[in-house]
Amino acid sequence: MNQPTVISAPPAAERTAFGVLFAVSFCHLLNDMMQALLPAIYPTLKASFNLSFAQIGLVTLAFQCTASLLQPAVGRYADHRPMPYSLSIGMVFTLVGLLVLSMAGSYAVLLLSAGLIGIGSSVFHPESSRVARMASGGRHGLAQSMFQVGGNIGSALGPLTAALVVEYFGQRSVAGYSLIAMLAIYILWNVGGWYKNHGLQRMKAGARNAVAHIALTQKKIVTSLAILFALIFSKYFYLASITSYYMFYLIHKFHISVQSAQIYLFLFLAAVAMGTMAGGPLGDRFGRKIVIWFSILGPLPFTLMLPGANLFWTAVLSVVIGVILASAFSTIVVYGQDLVPGKVGMISGMFFGFSFGMGGIGAAVLGLLADHTSIEFVYRVCSFLPLMGLLTVFLPNLPPARLRARAPV
Repeated sequence: MNQPTVISAPPAAERTAFGVLFAVSFCHLLNDMMQALLPAIYPTLKASFNLSFAQIGLVTLAFQCTASLLQPAVGRYADHRPMPYSLSIGMVFTLVGLLVLSMAGSYAVLLLSAGLIGIGSSVFHPESSRVARMASGGRHGLAQSMFQVGGNIGSALGPLTAALVVEYFGQRSVAGYSLIAMLAIYILWNVGGWYKNHGLQRMKAGARNAVAHIALTQKKIVTSLAILFALIFSKYFYLASITSYYMFYLIHKFHISVQSAQIYLFLFLAAVAMGTMAGGPLGDRFGRKIVIWFSILGPLPFTLMLPGANLFWTAVLSVVIGVILASAFSTIVVYGQDLVPGKVGMISGMFFGFSFGMGGIGAAVLGLLADHTSIEFVYRVCSFLPLMGLLTVFLPNLPPARLRARAPV
């Protein structure tokens, strides 16, 4: 017979370390802005290397695979052997990847650069998510949203800076972003010092003073995690259709320039940032399940309308979809951390890794589908993905954070 697993909480004495949260959020901005350069310059790379849509998808897959496969392993290892300075070390891989990308002269080297950037991401995301929870002071949804919104803003700035810099100065200008990587390395080294001197103490105090407030069977936890993974699949397959192919869709259907398409992509990614910031605090206040319901199923009417819309309404609908859909992920991550207490790194790595993997597989599959059908057909197929939000009905009802003790580090 399965024994119930206890979800527990430490005392409320800890204060939210906003300085640390701002630091990891800003580094998330820098990290994801550098990573967003890759899809943002796809039209340039497609022309330079004479690539098909399927080959573009494989570049995304190379990045997502290294990021996705390594993240759970990094998170699990850090749960047992914390690595305070691993964040700055991981950023070194991103630095090297950018330099290789700027000098890539063949498709193979392009894939290598994508893989190196993915390795940097595999270290950054689970460990930064751990730091955000350490610094949360019990406001876990707020902390995750602050951390993740930095990444969303960075993802939005990537195409914008690419339109201003790379489109005019060419592929080699990517090397200039290495200065941004160096800044991130410096900040993360200092975050590592806080992690070592204060964050680890917070984790130990949380473990010593935990009190039980929810009990779930192991079977229920496993089922709930499987549902959360299915919801992430829905979210990131749809996001892959936007981040990798939205510019091609706009250029093909509405005959606009690459620079104009990058601006529209920026608007969508900015909307994603807004939704991310809202999701975590709303989950803290009203309960995570209701936010997950709304954010996964809510975009359905708008995704169904998108393929038939004109340019103006395509922009409006994409913004609405971005805001609603993005509110899910920080809530899903914290929900998963609450389900499996004491495994923050592993759960963060699993969710971040799975989301990256689904984004990569989605880009490759949708690219292949676009080559054999059309880019418009891809958007018609993807418009039904939010229906998977109906699975949320099978998740247990965890009480809002305001109605229970704070959850453990």
